[in-house]
Amino acid sequence: MKSKELSVDRRDRIVSRHKSGEVYKNISAALKVPMSTVASIIHKWKKFETTRTLPRAGRPSKLSDRGRRALFREMTKNPMVTLSGLQRSSVERREPSRRTTISAAIHQSGLYGRVARRKPLVSKRHMAACLEFAKRHLMDSQTMRNKILWSDETNIGLFGVNARRHIWRKPGTAHHQANTIPTVKHGGGSIMLWGAGTGRLVRIKGKMTAAMYRDILDENLLQSALDLRLGRRFIFQQDNDPKHTAKISKEWLQDNFVKVLEWPNQSPDLNLIEHLWRDLKMAVHRRFPSNLMKIERCCKEEWVKLAKDRCAKLVASYSERLEAGIAAKGASTKY
Repeated sequence: MKSKELSVDRRDRIVSRHKSGEVYKNISAALKVPMSTVASIIHKWKKFETTRTLPRAGRPSKLSDRGRRALFREMTKNPMVTLSGLQRSSVERREPSRRTTISAAIHQSGLYGRVARRKPLVSKRHMAACLEFAKRHLMDSQTMRNKILWSDETNIGLFGVNARRHIWRKPGTAHHQANTIPTVKHGGGSIMLWGAGTGRLVRIKGKMTAAMYRDILDENLLQSALDLRLGRRFIFQQDNDPKHTAKISKEWLQDNFVKVLEWPNQSPDLNLIEHLWRDLKMAVHRRFPSNLMKIERCCKEEWVKLAKDRCAKLVASYSERLEAGIAAKGASTKY
């Protein structure tokens, strides 16, 4: 059994007695400390001029510096490489391949296993458009932003979020493009919803067409703006889905004198309603709906419960969102 470490005070007393000329045997008897311990403490004091506990180096790493650099290069090149893959690479380099050894080396280099965030696949053209949008609207007045009615569609499925992927990354790099999983829109065991701010919420049955979208606008858009007290001169935000930009959709918006906010492609980070969708999905999945009909009912009930000041807070912080987009040069951000 490991003995208890002597206090700093007792160690100092040993050294003090040694300085006064006492021999090890007398010091041991007086302080009731083994003579070997007395000798060890005095030897340490002579060598390091202190009795305090010094930092311990710990067990030497079995990985060579070359092996560490190779691991870091492999994870930097492919953040989604698995620990098993790193083990195989170490074996090929004739380096130690135990999981604990490799994990310790990874953590010492500042990388940690985290779940990759899902972000839309964006091209350089998309990034340039998002950057231009952020710069153009960064200085917009708060009054103008309060007039925007944000809209979008989303899928809410029976089983919550999709499968997760673990990656190696440094803290604060969750939204770097190499550390995210590209996503595309798709269907499945879910329902599709259209919403505008915290106004109307509409279920879309079947595959939505331009005609269906125009009908949704006709029945819900102006009423949503009225319910939210945005006034008649509100600005409507929608993405560039082909149904949104179809001729009949544009004609309806023009006939009803609705001003549309010019919007860059593949830019959900800029759309405030994405946060409302997240709030809604979390609330619905906490209720564990067992079929699509129950999902629809839960969605409508939880949508009404969303705090009315939620959008106001998001709008108030919109400059921070744009600044993050500028800092990322149009790429994905934490928003």
